[in-house]
Amino acid sequence: MDQNNSIQAWDVILNGKNNLMIIITTRSYPPEIGGMQSLMGGLAIHLNNLHPIKVLANSFTGDESYDKRNNFETNRMGGLKILKKYRKFNLLKEVIKNNSVEAIIADHWKSIEIITENISDKIPILCLIHGKEINHPIGSFINKRSINSLAKTKYIIANSEFTKNLASEKGCDNKKIHVINPGINEPQIITAEADYQAKELFGNSDIKIITVSRFDKRKGIDFSLLALKNIQAIYPNFKYVIVGNGDEEANLKKTTKVLNLENNVTFLKNINFDLKNALLKNSNIFLMPARMEGTSVEGFGISYIEAASYGIPSIAGKDGGAPDAVLNNKTGLLCNGYDHSEIYDALKNIIENKKYLELGKNAKEFSKQFYWKEIIKKYANILSL
Repeated sequence: MDQNNSIQAWDVILNGKNNLMIIITTRSYPPEIGGMQSLMGGLAIHLNNLHPIKVLANSFTGDESYDKRNNFETNRMGGLKILKKYRKFNLLKEVIKNNSVEAIIADHWKSIEIITENISDKIPILCLIHGKEINHPIGSFINKRSINSLAKTKYIIANSEFTKNLASEKGCDNKKIHVINPGINEPQIITAEADYQAKELFGNSDIKIITVSRFDKRKGIDFSLLALKNIQAIYPNFKYVIVGNGDEEANLKKTTKVLNLENNVTFLKNINFDLKNALLKNSNIFLMPARMEGTSVEGFGISYIEAASYGIPSIAGKDGGAPDAVLNNKTGLLCNGYDHSEIYDALKNIIENKKYLELGKNAKEFSKQFYWKEIIKKYANILSL
């Protein structure tokens, strides 16, 4: 992509002054586990290797320990959700008042919604978009809010071609939109303790399946459980570990009980990154047949790539941007996330003759183009770092 013309305006502002500060303002951030959290955490760490940064983030259990591991300042906001963005904005104004701020990077249009024009006119803003947060009917109240918020940006960073096209359809300025896929960390060395825990959780199961996601309907965990009930008749000794939390937790646990899958399914939440990575490494299949639910859609699916980095293929849905992250019949399988019989067929297909081994090798190689050392170059190019 030729960005020479679009970067000229930045050159005037940035002037190559690497002693200035970049502010990252985010609603989703580690140590909370999730695709968005991994994205923003990785972006902060790798951008800091190129340029001084400061992070404004929401508080979360264990954040003090996490923040101490990083060599940049992180300011956390606690309290009611409605108040957090105002506290963040007030702190942002203080930072701008006392420091030379080169750019602002936001994880979501809501993170820049109350930023005033006297700031956005002077300081370039990059805002990431992911899919579901912009997928609202044109002319609706929330569509107008998102478009007005994104109008303050210099650049809009879409996580996939699907998301870029969706944003254009919803009224975003197409000239501002650039596609940068989410980055991932290279596979981490797993501690012996975490590896032991993961092996204990999977036990002596023949097939080890994992999902790491928020418990939203669009993630397809509900239909996955229905498919696995049929798999149970063929492969009774499988284990399905579901990592995450969310509004659907109670419903999913109820479904697991009704289907008599309690011996096969384990729910985990608030685990550390080391255990999450150990579980990925020790699994055979990453299962997340995402589907569109109303306006909620998977814009890319960073979790598929994280699994791939450990040599684990995915079963994903065909909707949204998942086909950018999972290459059908090469790094995993795509299926109709609305149809549990298709999910069952995909599971049966990938398990037979241990097809997951071949797909896993391909997935691992494919994942390398998403390593942060490659992805951060694209941000550096836009920021002229």
